[in-house]
Amino acid sequence: MNYNPPPAQSGAVETPHPDIAGMANEEPDSQRAFGWVETLRIALVCLAAIAVRLHLWEPLPKVSVLGLAAVLVGGWPIFKEAAENLLARRMTMELSMSIAIVAAAAIEEFFTALIITVFVLAAEVLENLTVGRGRRAIRDLMDFLPRSIVLRRDGAVRETTAEEVRAGDAVLVNPGSLIPVDGIVIKGHSFVDQARITGESMPVEKLAGSTVYAGTINQSGALEIKTERIGRDTSYGRIIEAVEQAERSRAPVERLADRLAGYLVYFALAAAFLTFVVGRDIRSTIAVVIVAGACGIAAGTPLALLGGIGRAARLGAIIKGGRYLETLGQVNTVVLDKTGTLTFGRAEVQAVLPAPDATEKEILETAASAEMRSEHPLGKAIVAYAVAGGVLVNEPERFDYTPGRGIAASVNGSRILVGNRALLVAHGIEPFEIAHPAAHAGSQVLVARDGHFLGAIIMGDTVRPEAQRAIASLDHMGIRSILLTGDSKAVANAVGGRLGINQIEAELLPEAKLARIKRLVADGLVVAMVGDGINDAPALAEANVGVAMGSGTEVARESGDVLLLGNDLARFAETLQIARWTRWIIWQNFGGTIVVDVAGIALAAAGLLNPALAAFIHVASEMTFILNSARLLPRFERGAHAGQNSTKMGERPLAKAA
Repeated sequence: MNYNPPPAQSGAVETPHPDIAGMANEEPDSQRAFGWVETLRIALVCLAAIAVRLHLWEPLPKVSVLGLAAVLVGGWPIFKEAAENLLARRMTMELSMSIAIVAAAAIEEFFTALIITVFVLAAEVLENLTVGRGRRAIRDLMDFLPRSIVLRRDGAVRETTAEEVRAGDAVLVNPGSLIPVDGIVIKGHSFVDQARITGESMPVEKLAGSTVYAGTINQSGALEIKTERIGRDTSYGRIIEAVEQAERSRAPVERLADRLAGYLVYFALAAAFLTFVVGRDIRSTIAVVIVAGACGIAAGTPLALLGGIGRAARLGAIIKGGRYLETLGQVNTVVLDKTGTLTFGRAEVQAVLPAPDATEKEILETAASAEMRSEHPLGKAIVAYAVAGGVLVNEPERFDYTPGRGIAASVNGSRILVGNRALLVAHGIEPFEIAHPAAHAGSQVLVARDGHFLGAIIMGDTVRPEAQRAIASLDHMGIRSILLTGDSKAVANAVGGRLGINQIEAELLPEAKLARIKRLVADGLVVAMVGDGINDAPALAEANVGVAMGSGTEVARESGDVLLLGNDLARFAETLQIARWTRWIIWQNFGGTIVVDVAGIALAAAGLLNPALAAFIHVASEMTFILNSARLLPRFERGAHAGQNSTKMGERPLAKAA
């Protein structure tokens, strides 16, 4: 009854994508046949138990031939597993159940022996069905990928199999179809439902240059996509691989569950021996052995971890092993980088601050016209902001760029300066300070025209819209948040204060971040570090759990123990909640198992439980704890193609493809 996940098998039935073959363990015919054998075995043991109870056929006076035969046939899988575990020096419940069945048969309690056998076999089947839900989740994901792909190659369009797709190929995706690769949109305009990957509830608009993910649904327009990642390298592949790894990985709590299961078996056998020595009641002795069950924790613990990792993967948080999920459940401090983590990592206009004799529109029109030919990121951001606001942008007649200072341009006969203070002073203009809210801390771009100072444009990194909600969730869970950034104190305080971060530390070099993480861990805190850049990699590796943004550098993604595919901090907060829920369920199972076993052994030793009732209590408690763990498993509705409904974690149905 112990859940021991088998190694991943290679070769899946009808696997539709290269390199994903083998991610899902398609149930082979032999396993389906095994299910029928077990069902038939249980039915035969039940019929034999009824016959033994009614004494329908007893050719020998001292032994029940039918009962003995049924015990051997029905108990064979239990005896076989017990022998294997004994040879491997593992003390499991199969051994105690085998002892109980043999002991009951030895005292000619064949009906009791058969009832125990039925309960144990039924528990095995129910347990396998429950654990199988986690494995079916992998196949449900796999069924969602297209089996044929339309490529544009060498100027010709042709339909081919997914195995032939290579990085750099142009893939054509029609409205209502599934996107088969991770890539960049070359042509087209559409809205894509990517809830399965990023967890976003609303379709996301995709234009040329937009990133798309395998396994998402193209809802409205035709897209041509340049393939960047295929197979296991795609976001979709990583989700599937994460669920696979969950079955193979062993967390410390799983090893604790195995040890506790062994201790409970030893305790039950010792209690049975003491019961027999004191009371000389063989039925009570057998009942003591039967009632003790650690299967609920031995099977429920890995099942809970599998379900937790599966749920997190459905949110777009790829957890690279059960031990990291367990650690996430204990996190009490979250350290955050700023650029690319709390913010988008790109400069945008934060505020326009006009001088007393100027207007915001006048400043934007002047600055954008001067910056129209600029290749500087700040200049491009100003032009984009002005165009988006409907501001008229004129072509400059002359354009001069001074590195480190800014631009001098001529627009409609006016002399325009856009840059820093040094540029304006060099041209005889003394800019004055314009008051602005502290929340708008950032780089100031000063604007002047024909010798007059017009005002300033505050440029800064835009805070991610979900960041405030994520920090609020951390506060609600009692988790301390710390911002560590290399940016200036003014910018760090503006961002951190706006989000409500508990502690802010700025102007830190990478080695200072690393030292800070080391101190936090040394102080006994359980630290999760969230970052996206190369400079974050050492800190990610040093933290108890490193969380890398999916849009970050490859070094950061490899250093992280958790990967946020959708770069959504709110999803990370939800992942922490899932981890805590997983840990709580595991400890519920631990506590419940100990209480049931101790109480059951005491009642059986006192003669208040007969072997049949003890077997029922054993199986009922086991299935209760396994089903408790099964609450974590993500819920899926099978769908063979995009046009069918698919449910994300049982919470939010995906829209039907057109």
